[in-house]
Amino acid sequence: MQPGTIAPVPEVATAGRRGADVRSDVHVSVEPTSGGQIELGIESKVGSLYGDSIRVDVMELLLTAGVKSARVQLEDQGALPFVIAARVEAALRRAGHATGDLRPARSAPVHAPSPRDRVRRSRLYLPGNEPKFMLNAALHHPDAVILDLEDSVHHDEKDTARLLVRNALRCLDFGAAERMVRINTWPLGQMDLEAVEPEGPAPILIPKVEHERQVVEVARAIRRFMPGRQVHIMPILESALGIENAFAIARADPFVVALTSGLEGSTAALGVSKTAEGAESLYARCRLVNAAKAADLQAIDSVFGDVGDVEGLRSWGERARALGFDGMGCIHPRQIEVIHKAFAPSAAELEKAQRIVAAFEDAQRRGVSVVSLGTRMVDPPVVLRAQRLVAEARRQGLLLEVEK
Repeated sequence: MQPGTIAPVPEVATAGRRGADVRSDVHVSVEPTSGGQIELGIESKVGSLYGDSIRVDVMELLLTAGVKSARVQLEDQGALPFVIAARVEAALRRAGHATGDLRPARSAPVHAPSPRDRVRRSRLYLPGNEPKFMLNAALHHPDAVILDLEDSVHHDEKDTARLLVRNALRCLDFGAAERMVRINTWPLGQMDLEAVEPEGPAPILIPKVEHERQVVEVARAIRRFMPGRQVHIMPILESALGIENAFAIARADPFVVALTSGLEGSTAALGVSKTAEGAESLYARCRLVNAAKAADLQAIDSVFGDVGDVEGLRSWGERARALGFDGMGCIHPRQIEVIHKAFAPSAAELEKAQRIVAAFEDAQRRGVSVVSLGTRMVDPPVVLRAQRLVAEARRQGLLLEVEK
């Protein structure tokens, strides 16, 4: 440095959110210093109760990361420890500090892989950089939660969301809900997988799939990161080309368990507006369903974007079930119960299906090839449909309720 020049001011790296409307999050700033010590300042709305615990945990993280000299400041809005750990790690990485394994101790239950045909009526999207939406998701009993790293996360926050989702998978109990993660497209998606896949999410949702090679690429990465593990994959078809290639995408890899539609993208590709009636997307949705069923997969419909239109949601869900969809996405917890009812068979449907199945089983016991219900003969496809409906009702926990 030349005499008389001024030393550059160390850059301050930050992570997390702050502001009057922020809750369950923490803003962390890290400024490199040359003082040979760690200066840790904490302002917390729960400081009187948990301030000492927060300080101990953060100091342990800093020491594990090899930080010896830095000024670290936390502005805490009631964040849980896994959130604080994710935000501190993100700020340290942004500050250029070498970090070791800063993952928190696992406190969430370890789940066995889900059956391929698991009930997937509802999938609740949770923005991957918003911890407040993750904390109570299980209370609403969705069939699945989707920790989203793609559209709901600003590009500049992909790195912080990735760490937050990883820690949430390790520390949050989502109850009976299947834990899904929507990754980004490559190359960001590869970084997402490397971070979250060891924590066991399944299925992995792949956005904007147009060719089977995109699925193959993700499946190979999963096998590389977690060899020997069976991980389900759900490609999202969001364009005209993706819809036209639906069957090839469905057959791209044995990990694929379902196809799902992204109607905002596919209608935009057509140059039309998405409507509550869905006439503009009928071809795309029918083609997706047909491709999924031809490949023995589930078909999952898109989200219904108007949270306040309960009747519109109910109608959409019932029409989706009539088209052959097995479930749909949702963007608000209040949509879950409506979706579950829309995808449930009516009492009359189930009663008729049970009578057909009983007639078929009786014919089998008597060695009779013709199945009759009253004065009507029942064709084999009708029997098969009834068997599937009864099986689906049993998986949804509805059969015992009807039999009482």
